Amino acid sequence: MSQQPFSRPGAVDLSGLQGTAPSPPAGGPHGAVGASAAYAVPITEQSFQEVLETSRTAPVLLSFESPSRSPESVQLAEAMQALSTEFEGRFLLGRVDIDVSPEIAQAMQIPSVPLVVLVAQGRPMPLLQNTAPLEELRQAITQVLQQLTASGFTGRHQPRSGTGTVDEETGEEKLDPRYYPAQDALERGDIDGAVAEYQKLVDANPADSEAAAGLAMARLLKRTDGVDLNQARAAAAESPDDVEAQTLVADLDLLGGHVEDAFDRLVGLVRRTSGAERDAARTHLIGLFGAVGNDDPRVMAARRNLASALF
Repeated sequence: MSQQPFSRPGAVDLSGLQGTAPSPPAGGPHGAVGASAAYAVPITEQSFQEVLETSRTAPVLLSFESPSRSPESVQLAEAMQALSTEFEGRFLLGRVDIDVSPEIAQAMQIPSVPLVVLVAQGRPMPLLQNTAPLEELRQAITQVLQQLTASGFTGRHQPRSGTGTVDEETGEEKLDPRYYPAQDALERGDIDGAVAEYQKLVDANPADSEAAAGLAMARLLKRTDGVDLNQARAAAAESPDDVEAQTLVADLDLLGGHVEDAFDRLVGLVRRTSGAERDAARTHLIGLFGAVGNDDPRVMAARRNLASALF
């Protein structure tokens, strides 16, 4: 877990943020990451590296706190947790209790708490070393995220698993009620209805990755509804550079569980085509990534292959 110390040049300088401590959100004990914290996680030595890896695609903020030595650090962490929900995945908050996990503080050479560290693409930079009113914290984070967006770093985090309500009888996480209409439509075989319901959710919250994945899968079901698999494969074999024929078979492959075959087919099509056809193949492939899930290892591998094919 070796990391560079925070004294190096290039750090985001927001040291001017000072003032009264932010008021903690109502409810919940200090240091707790509640069930509603979809974009905040407690950090342990075991989970630390995994959380850092997520900073490759979207920003991570690490809030170091010590309930026994610095109540202000806990107040700052709670304020940051409230903002993580407000920003809906533009950053993931990792809360590090240095009393419980002193190894992390030592590895990252944390000088004192409170301290919030920005990690972007694996690189840590000090962000906040003082408590501040919530509005100032919001403005500071907005400023930093705008800087990252301007540099092309625009990823979002998906809501963390385990944030929903658990069924006491089955022990499984209950489906979010927002998805009931879409799921009911799918169970009735009403694919158009499912597409419409998922589209409503995405329009209301573009950061809702589960709704986006559901929309992508519903659209895939619509595209393949009533298609004859053998005829589709024969047409694709006769016209290897036909975008419509190849994307249809890729859809069928993905629907049948042959995810890597679907991705490989479209990456190959991107390599062989150019102009509008190439862009159509690339766009379709990215849509399939969304249906599978951006955190899936097969998607990550295919993204690398796509980048190689494009450049």
